[in-house]
Amino acid sequence: MDIRVQWIKTSWTKQSRGGAAAARRNAAPVGLSLPQVASVFAHFVQMAERDSFEPRPSQKGFREVGVSLRAEGDRLRVLARAQPLFGLPPRPRRTPAVRLLPGQWVRWQLNHRFTSALGIRGWSYWLDTFNIAYGSVNRDVFLSEPTVIVDECGPVR
Repeated sequence: MDIRVQWIKTSWTKQSRGGAAAARRNAAPVGLSLPQVASVFAHFVQMAERDSFEPRPSQKGFREVGVSLRAEGDRLRVLARAQPLFGLPPRPRRTPAVRLLPGQWVRWQLNHRFTSALGIRGWSYWLDTFNIAYGSVNRDVFLSEPTVIVDECGPVR
């Protein structure tokens, strides 16, 4: 089973909620070219406010990525795991799993917000973007339009 996974984690604080800083955050890419590595690893990219949202790529094992991947006949079942649940903004209900045919791919986005337990520190936020392709694809697949888009982003106030 040929699966390509890219996880982009964008994080910021209240300083990037408006103006020029928010424009830089919103300009951060949601898909990048895949590195020339075996497809047994996920392409993990961190983009943080403290680094001016510059991509910092690395690798993670599939089990470390917040998605469930399961073969179902000729399809790949994909479901983003919403963890930790206490950091999720309100949503009406979770989106069901997506089933991909070979050659298809999904872009799944979830956002989160946190504050310290005592409320001493301000809010922090992050956006998880999971780009998952099933079957043989080229390195630039995540620069194109996805077959399926799942936007589970809720209000972060």
